[in-house]
Amino acid sequence: MHASDRHLRFGWWSLLVYLVLGLLLEALHGFKLGWYLDVGVEMRRLMFTLAHAHGTLLAVVNIAAGLTLRVIGARELKRAASRALLWGSVLLPAGFFLGGLVIHDGDPGLGVMLVPIGALCLLCGVAGVARSLTVAVAKK
Repeated sequence: MHASDRHLRFGWWSLLVYLVLGLLLEALHGFKLGWYLDVGVEMRRLMFTLAHAHGTLLAVVNIAAGLTLRVIGARELKRAASRALLWGSVLLPAGFFLGGLVIHDGDPGLGVMLVPIGALCLLCGVAGVARSLTVAVAKK
């Protein structure tokens, strides 16, 4: 499977997942559930909102990467860069979400430790895409 196809498929499916998460968060808010809205759990609400926002944005980034690779003609992206972009797109929002599941005295849970790892993966993946595009354009 080509990298462009992989990123398009991942992007559209993850966009669906994060849009459903957004609807669930709206439902939690609409039903005024204390587990989500009480003053003592503001960190949970923040972490879940960050998970939804980052996940949605990264889904669109993957769709853009897949379309860009397809349009430019750089159908093959280095495997490490592709995996880094995909892992970053999973770990970053997952870290926010897991950090919000269990909160300790207003601080996020240990799951938030995945956020910097995901951010590093994301940086490596975006750099790899940029490098591949630079090479593809230079060949034309």
